[in-house]
Amino acid sequence: MFTGLIETTGTFHSVSLSGKAGKLRVESLKHLEGLVPGESIAVNGACLTLEKESENLLEFHVMEESFRRTNLGLLRRGDIVNMERAMALGGRLGGHIVSGHIDGTGEVLTLGRDGDDTVLKVAIPPELRNWMVPKGSIAIDGISLTVASLEEEFFTVNVIPTTWRETNLSCRKTGDILNLECDLLGKYVLFMLERMELKKTTSKITLETLQNAGFGTR
Repeated sequence: MFTGLIETTGTFHSVSLSGKAGKLRVESLKHLEGLVPGESIAVNGACLTLEKESENLLEFHVMEESFRRTNLGLLRRGDIVNMERAMALGGRLGGHIVSGHIDGTGEVLTLGRDGDDTVLKVAIPPELRNWMVPKGSIAIDGISLTVASLEEEFFTVNVIPTTWRETNLSCRKTGDILNLECDLLGKYVLFMLERMELKKTTSKITLETLQNAGFGTR
């Protein structure tokens, strides 16, 4: 699990593919103490497994599906990525609960200003629309943000100067593709409600069935 608070950024170095998997290499801007092979690190919000590290050059094992379903497959040498190590037990949850499993991607529609903040307008994939609520949490490229406004085909977030400066958002432009992960708790709530509704519509128990069984009669 992650919190959506970016620890550092990194520079995309290279990728090599072999069959249905590949090796992705990122040079971390900061030295991350105590890294061990096998630990989880979110790169642009996607949970990846660290295979090895040497002088801030981190190598990850990445499945083909991860390249296809996220913006990792669109990276070019020199691109800036966000990085966060998995949350330590007992650590502060400063953002929100982020699983590192990307739900989909969205295109940057506009970047504007609102005082000191930057307003980011992002297109919503249709399959993600029902998982989002105004003022709810959203992880964009692994960054914990709040949905400021929500429309049928897009949403907006306000990015404070610190987040803008310390993440890869300052490198973004119109047309860029962002990784999106909707709020984990909201997805579970919606899933359970949909299951309850399905049971209602498929149940063969009717009022007549209950009355014939002796319920509701004197």
